[in-house]
Amino acid sequence: MPFTRDTVIIRPAEMSAIDRDAALSGIDSFRLMTSAGMAVAAAALRLYPDALRFAVLCGPGNNGGDGYIAAVALRQSGADVRVHCLGEPARLKGDAARAHAAWAHSTAALSAYRPQPGDIVIDAVFGAGLARPVGNDVALIMQAVAQARLPVIAVDLPSGVDGRTGQVLGESFRASHTVTFMARKPGHILLPGRTLCGSLEVVDIGIPERILRSHASGLCENAADLWAGQARVLDPSTHKFKRGHLAVFSGGPLTTGAARLSATAGLKAGAGLVTLVSPSDALDANAAHLTAVMLKEIDDAGALLQWLADKRVSAFVLGPGFGDMEKARQYALMLSDRALVLDADGITAFKDDSAPLFAAFAGGETRLVMTPHDGEFARLFADIDADQTLSKVDRAIAAARRSHAVIVYKGADTVIASPDGRAAINTNAPPWLATAGSGDTLAGIIGAHLAQGMPAFEAAAAGVWRHGRAGTKAGEGLTAEELAAAIEPLPAVIAPRVINNPKMSL
Repeated sequence: MPFTRDTVIIRPAEMSAIDRDAALSGIDSFRLMTSAGMAVAAAALRLYPDALRFAVLCGPGNNGGDGYIAAVALRQSGADVRVHCLGEPARLKGDAARAHAAWAHSTAALSAYRPQPGDIVIDAVFGAGLARPVGNDVALIMQAVAQARLPVIAVDLPSGVDGRTGQVLGESFRASHTVTFMARKPGHILLPGRTLCGSLEVVDIGIPERILRSHASGLCENAADLWAGQARVLDPSTHKFKRGHLAVFSGGPLTTGAARLSATAGLKAGAGLVTLVSPSDALDANAAHLTAVMLKEIDDAGALLQWLADKRVSAFVLGPGFGDMEKARQYALMLSDRALVLDADGITAFKDDSAPLFAAFAGGETRLVMTPHDGEFARLFADIDADQTLSKVDRAIAAARRSHAVIVYKGADTVIASPDGRAAINTNAPPWLATAGSGDTLAGIIGAHLAQGMPAFEAAAAGVWRHGRAGTKAGEGLTAEELAAAIEPLPAVIAPRVINNPKMSL
């Protein structure tokens, strides 16, 4: 996975290791704290130049140290500054103690803070490393600030938000702006943390990139750098089979729409051929709505086996509106040597016994992509879902490793995870994507990428990103049909190199 400062996401434990290695390399840790605190002060003055008063709330650790440095800088600028601290300042250690000494003015207890009109709150209480619920005294201050509707600038992360999971630990500040250092943390991207950060500013405080790179674990924001090298554009000699042949399985006569949405999206997303695989009793319903998408009658495993002799059919989508759980299980296992997107009913079909599916796709390169929403994930990975110590990223990675599949754990903060531990968090999806048929469209886009020969993780990540992009283009109030029509070709969003994939040869 490429390392870029714009997209990398660093877990709190990794950030602690980065801070430690920076100090061991000879970098002055107090200088780093000073840079952090100065950046917070600069943001406060830039955003609120007419503030009547800055109330700096400092915790008992290094986050509080950043706050003391910010308070010094704000006071030196001529601002009215009040500092309130959690715990006894005399018990501070190391750089935090030095920062408190640099303040050299009076402080009051955090519990004594009373919000006043015109206050700008600097939240330097806990930061990203918090791992337990905030105490009642701190929660009361958070509630008072919220009730007074005061702007809050958070240092690193709004206090009360778990930097690893994005979850609120009892209570939290809601920041108007957050200043973090070196890289974003999961809590900035995962929900509900993302909604509590306000605008986010990432400040380079002087830790060398080589140290960040040495501790980055493969978690990043989903962006073009992740998959652009695997994207395909047409060369002058290409033909439809070299662009990939995608097959989408239809359900019965009353549930054909979902599969047609997937098929249409697959064609729009770049597959050279798309075939809708239909049972005989749904042929008329499907034929009445299809033009560029082809139609293939298949009623049972025998007919499917015969069709699979055509190796030019390079990827499959199974599940949208499919309905027949027994047949879904049978078909999925028959496709174990092909690239397969398993969605909706295709996932639910294995909820009582997932072992045969996972075993069937265990060997060789990753070929299976599963796209569960919360309910489907809980049905297929009940024990992983029940572990409340895991973040959404942790759960997705655990499920990917168990299933030997790329997991697209859908939601407003969709996580794409690979069996090898790579993971990406998507951020470009507008809220109006939460509409009927949206997931079917996503499955078709991913299927098209697989048909074109993209590796499973990159195919899924690019599909999720293009899905979000299409939603933004279609606009609020979109329907799934409009979403498919808004899918942009990859050359319009990145500049990939020209490749003729040998997998697509006749």
